[in-house]
Amino acid sequence: MNQILPQRTTLLVCAAAALFATATRPVNAQEAATAMPAPEIRTPAAPHTPRINGAEIFGVRPGHPFLYHLPTTGDRPMQFFADNLPKGLKLDPATGNLTGVLDKQGTYNVTFHAKNSLGTNWKHFTIIAGETIALTPAMGWNSWNHYAGRITQDIVLQNAQAMADSGLIDHGWSYVNIDDTWQGQRGGEFHGLQGNEKFPDIKKLCDQIHALGLKFGIYSTPWETSYANYPGGSSENPEGVWTKPPGKPVKNKKILPCAIAPYHFYTNDANQWGAWGVDYLKYDWNPIEAPETKEMGDALRHSGRDIIFSLSNNLNPENAPSVTPLANSWRTTGDIRANWKSMSERGFGQDKWRKYSAPGHWNDPDMLEIATKEKNQPGLTPEEEYTHITLWCLVCSPLLLANDMSQMDDFTKNLLENDEVISVSQDALGDQAVEIARDGDARVYAKKMTDGSKAVGLFNTGTNGTITVTVKWSDLKISGGQHVRDLWRQKDLGKFKETFSLPVGPHSAELVKISSK
Repeated sequence: MNQILPQRTTLLVCAAAALFATATRPVNAQEAATAMPAPEIRTPAAPHTPRINGAEIFGVRPGHPFLYHLPTTGDRPMQFFADNLPKGLKLDPATGNLTGVLDKQGTYNVTFHAKNSLGTNWKHFTIIAGETIALTPAMGWNSWNHYAGRITQDIVLQNAQAMADSGLIDHGWSYVNIDDTWQGQRGGEFHGLQGNEKFPDIKKLCDQIHALGLKFGIYSTPWETSYANYPGGSSENPEGVWTKPPGKPVKNKKILPCAIAPYHFYTNDANQWGAWGVDYLKYDWNPIEAPETKEMGDALRHSGRDIIFSLSNNLNPENAPSVTPLANSWRTTGDIRANWKSMSERGFGQDKWRKYSAPGHWNDPDMLEIATKEKNQPGLTPEEEYTHITLWCLVCSPLLLANDMSQMDDFTKNLLENDEVISVSQDALGDQAVEIARDGDARVYAKKMTDGSKAVGLFNTGTNGTITVTVKWSDLKISGGQHVRDLWRQKDLGKFKETFSLPVGPHSAELVKISSK
């Protein structure tokens, strides 16, 4: 496996890219000493006129609370309105937050409009009220990789506020998820797990996050005790009383506390989460098996809310046929780390899982290691971060950040605000990309898009300098003249026949859209 580059590298794919500005990213002492160039900022700034971004489809269950923030860039103040909005939903004209309840199943075709002093924009949007939610991969943030056990209610709210204030909310980033270590003893109306001293009022936290137009996620396990030694969803006694075991839990299904105990409280917890206003559950144990997955899935379905059901950690492929229909996403790998080897092995290893991926059900190679700080980890270079985002969008993975949202620099925000790149992830067809060509360090991945085009990633997995990566029309099963658009730089590159090539730097990636019109 190739080693991490000791320095950040900058690739200018074409001369026109030099027209775009770059921003200074904080560097450490070693980088400063070697006078590293600033990382390339590829994405042009969003226009001042309104532009409605995000997915074009949204799933909701009838009778459940509806919350969708219309992600829109452009100067404020801005006004929002909609054509053909179904009965039961209301669009806030000032915030673009769509709320309410749909009572009946059906497909509702809506047109959104946004207007400011400089112009207007519109977008068609389809709402499907039925049994399938998570029609596109979730986008948001998880607390674990950066904060781990240091997470508190105040820190979660600070990161939610940063997601809104930074503008990421207007590019579709919406979930703010806490991980392990929030759990206290059982109690309350539902005898569900309550927040501990670090999370004194989770209902209030949910309400505050929802008021921002964002959604809230929580963590649990069917085990008696979580990986971090906090209460889980089962117990050895019918009261669900939990006593912290000494030392670290043994990670073995057959040895308590890291095992599913006889008394289950999954419905209690799901009802508590529904009452609080939870929108997402990370359910963490090993091995992931169907019985406990179904039990919790049924409990969530009857909680009164749409709660995305995400499974962790590392689903065994042998269990995939019985488990994947029961959940909205599932981990296909072990925990990711902030280095090239870990990220690339997970991202480039998803082809074998493709048959399980579809709208409402997504393969998950773990969180995004973007601008993260982990102990004893080198982190990713800017070019490696381009690879990370490009690959995760192509393979339809959930996009869950793991950084300190309040400390993002210009490069990081630019990386996460490219709506043409995000649209590859959020395409309604939900087709997971596969590798269509490999030649040495060069790899080409492609996926079908709803409009008939192909989203194509060009990757250089090596460290020996820039290489030319070629896309062949025969590998894409297309022919004739094809238009190529650079999605990272949001510019048309021209019309090509039979092949298209780009230079790609070490550990870097490019993303293009190829279409006949």
